[in-house]
Amino acid sequence: MILDLDIGNTLSKWRLKDVASSEIRSRGAVWTREEWRPGADIPDLDVVEAVRISSVARESVLRDTVALLRRQVGVVHVARSMPEALGVSCGYDEPGRLGVDRWMGVLAGYQLTGGCCSVDCGSAITMDFVLPGGRHLGGYIIPGLRLMKESLKLGTRNVAIDPDSEADELLAPGRNTVEAVNHGIYMSAVSAVNRIYSEVCDREGVALPLLLTGGDARVVSRGLRIPHAVWPDMVYAGLETCYPLTAAERAGRLAGAPLPPSVPPLEKIRAGLAFSMLL
Repeated sequence: MILDLDIGNTLSKWRLKDVASSEIRSRGAVWTREEWRPGADIPDLDVVEAVRISSVARESVLRDTVALLRRQVGVVHVARSMPEALGVSCGYDEPGRLGVDRWMGVLAGYQLTGGCCSVDCGSAITMDFVLPGGRHLGGYIIPGLRLMKESLKLGTRNVAIDPDSEADELLAPGRNTVEAVNHGIYMSAVSAVNRIYSEVCDREGVALPLLLTGGDARVVSRGLRIPHAVWPDMVYAGLETCYPLTAAERAGRLAGAPLPPSVPPLEKIRAGLAFSMLL
């Protein structure tokens, strides 16, 4: 089995993948801890022959996790952001400072579509752009849905946005304080994604496929005007492209990869942007 780890600042996600069949056997998530130890909510390392890690947690957390894993598993790969990889050149002045989860998303998206806008809807919402020739432009970071809400210090009224809510409902004026906050936060997030995507495509003169991942991707996607695809395993797919360990991965078949989304004509993007600027 292959153990893939996506370690965030607050939540660590994992999945077990069969080497022979390339099928996902199990998956889960735990709170990121100072000490990562197998238990009831973490897979048994006895069945693991290789580990791939993407981590944005503190370096001490990553160091201790890797030390533990290397005592029990033969192969441990740790992904790092780099100046260039798999045909993509990093747009950051200091590539090592780009969050590796963002870098994994960029690499996966580029392998799937040959240029894209990758959006990770987590604690923060990050947007990265890579052009068809492989030039990563850099990106944007805005507060995520939960972080925006926590900033308002609502206490007991801090009710989460229902991920099953319809976009029309979430974009309507709220009829009580909780609704007004939730709908305002949602409007802010989806408006930012719509506007940033359109501005960058207009500036660069190219319409790019839009790919979403992260815990809030499903709810954010409902409010987007742009054709897009949701890819829950996009960070894991970046690990697969960097460290292919199965026959399917070496053949370029990425786990859970969606069909590439349709891309709107650039003229339509520009017309919508021009109209929004008149309002």
